[in-house]
Amino acid sequence: MSKEPSYIPPFKVSAEAINLIAEISAQIERYAIRLEQEDGLRLRKVNRIKTIHSSLAIEGNTLSEDEVRDIIDGKNVVAPIRQIQEVKNAIKTYELYPTLNAFNEKDLLKAHGVMMGALVDEPGRYRRGGVGVFGEKGLVHLAPPADRMPMLMSDLFEWLKRSKDHLLIRSCVFHYEFEFIHPFIDGNGRTGRLWQSLILGKLHPLFEHLPVENMVYANQQKYYDAITASSNAGQSGPFIDFMLNEIYKTLKEHQGEPLPDKVPNKVPNKVPNKVPNKVPNKVPNKVPNKLRLQYPGLSDAAWDVYLELKADAHASAETVGNRLGISDRMVRKHISILRDAAIIERIGGNKTGYWKILKK
Repeated sequence: MSKEPSYIPPFKVSAEAINLIAEISAQIERYAIRLEQEDGLRLRKVNRIKTIHSSLAIEGNTLSEDEVRDIIDGKNVVAPIRQIQEVKNAIKTYELYPTLNAFNEKDLLKAHGVMMGALVDEPGRYRRGGVGVFGEKGLVHLAPPADRMPMLMSDLFEWLKRSKDHLLIRSCVFHYEFEFIHPFIDGNGRTGRLWQSLILGKLHPLFEHLPVENMVYANQQKYYDAITASSNAGQSGPFIDFMLNEIYKTLKEHQGEPLPDKVPNKVPNKVPNKVPNKVPNKVPNKVPNKLRLQYPGLSDAAWDVYLELKADAHASAETVGNRLGISDRMVRKHISILRDAAIIERIGGNKTGYWKILKK
């Protein structure tokens, strides 16, 4: 029988959090099935690109998803050396994911050493000086003194290993406490997000391929607001609620179209065509059912973008976004998915090129 941890971080589990744990548990198996579909390997690669791009973009890296993909594929990218180094480091770190033990403090130091190699003076070592988190209005959070780092991190890992709380709760509490302690001189955000994914991986392996970092990137202000609310409350309950909500929404959004054998019988031999009517007369036709059957995991939004590019091969992401009523960032996201699925191909450069439709 394992003994109780000597230190327990302050947190309250709300009724909402309890309900979300049940909802997330139900969604996990559905997403696991999604990853087993024929395009699952491609989906894993897409999610890895999104994970690396999102986590670094939060920290100010300006490289696009396409440029991150090019670096992963070994292509030359013209960009600031530090930003390219950040991507290369992140690639190496996420390649370590299967070998890292979420409950091992030495593995955390190892991951930080790879993530921040050639970027800080002492990668893989706790900071030796004071550090603060600054926002638009000045100092937001003054982290604990450097001489307390070894003790604080040791206590946090002891709690993580010995706590009987659900892994979903533990992952959120660890993430918040890690950011509060801010144990490194730099790289705390990207390392903390990676570690929550690792802890969630103990719950189910699919979390290696679910872009948790992308949740934060899409909701940065709410993420920081949740951290601030928890700091003001003196416990991480608000942050737990926020992260569980994001995990649940992300699992649902990544389900994709229903599997072919789950299409309701009332529509025999046909996949429902759910392309919204929000842009009438702007696209010449609908997505062929044969194509939808071939790529059951693509969302309606991705097919909307496909139809726009099919109608206007020279359309920019901004133009497509304006037509569909979504951001150009979301358009680029769906374009990346379509490219990875080998449905479209870019011919030529950004300014003079066009989109070639490979699947019709």
